[in-house]
Amino acid sequence: MPASLCLIIATFLWGSSYIALKHAINVYDPVLVIFLRMLTTLLISLCLWRYVIRFEFKPGDWKYLIGMSLAEPCFYYLFEGHALEYTSASQAGVIVSCLPIIVAILAFLILKEYISKAIVVGFTLCIGGSILLTLLSPSTEQAPNPLLGNFLELMAMVCAAFYTVSVKHLVTRYSPLTLIAIQGFSGSLFFAPFLFFIELPSENQHDLSALLSILYLGSCVTLGGYGMYNYAISKVSVLTAAAYSNLIPIFALILSAILLGEVLTLWQWVSIAVVFAGVIVSQRHQELKVDVDDDNLSADTNSLNSVPEANESKG
Repeated sequence: MPASLCLIIATFLWGSSYIALKHAINVYDPVLVIFLRMLTTLLISLCLWRYVIRFEFKPGDWKYLIGMSLAEPCFYYLFEGHALEYTSASQAGVIVSCLPIIVAILAFLILKEYISKAIVVGFTLCIGGSILLTLLSPSTEQAPNPLLGNFLELMAMVCAAFYTVSVKHLVTRYSPLTLIAIQGFSGSLFFAPFLFFIELPSENQHDLSALLSILYLGSCVTLGGYGMYNYAISKVSVLTAAAYSNLIPIFALILSAILLGEVLTLWQWVSIAVVFAGVIVSQRHQELKVDVDDDNLSADTNSLNSVPEANESKG
């Protein structure tokens, strides 16, 4: 399957998670929802154990595995969940649009990936379209402490960026399912102690529709979405993959319009088109990288071919 299609499917699933998550949280405590979501992912991964154990551990991987697990889902969900308590969804959307830039910085520092002109142009369009979308989208949420809320949202984006870079480092030796199983285990272990501080629902308080939403989050969104995303990262640059993250709020808006009857304005559709254009432009990054490598290979080949002639002239 093409990496671009995997990224589109992943971002579509993540975009749909907002609707399912909102429905589940209306019935259950957010901590319980996250825990059950992670537990569902873990249980499904255990059923696919023969595929989970396919990995090649190397010394030093434990740092990336622990860092990946703590970054996402653990701290990411904590920061993301509390950020919207203090800032508006519109301001948070602007912070989310900065994720590709954070990924680019970490990829340059950790993975030594170069930043091409295509990435700069694509990121500019994505970020510009995302900011325009959030500014034009009506918001009824209040921001009692926007400075704290925006800081927490920024920390969530740092976690998401570190997760992306860590997966890129690990995915050549670990299958996407292995990494997802580790996420399910670490997320279940991390959020389990929080259950002691919330009021658990009784048997008569359960809602089938909300439970199905949690099942969808743990299976399709986490297992399917992260599986597609991790597979795609093994095929393309993390910078190219990061550009697709701007499609998440786009799909969330479109699905809200279809499923919840929300009406999108003309300028919102224009903003969506700008974001899609940025994603398309950013795909040139991988192609340019191949072209550069081919040019270098050609130059190296020519230099090798000239060695015997130089030796003969010296003789």
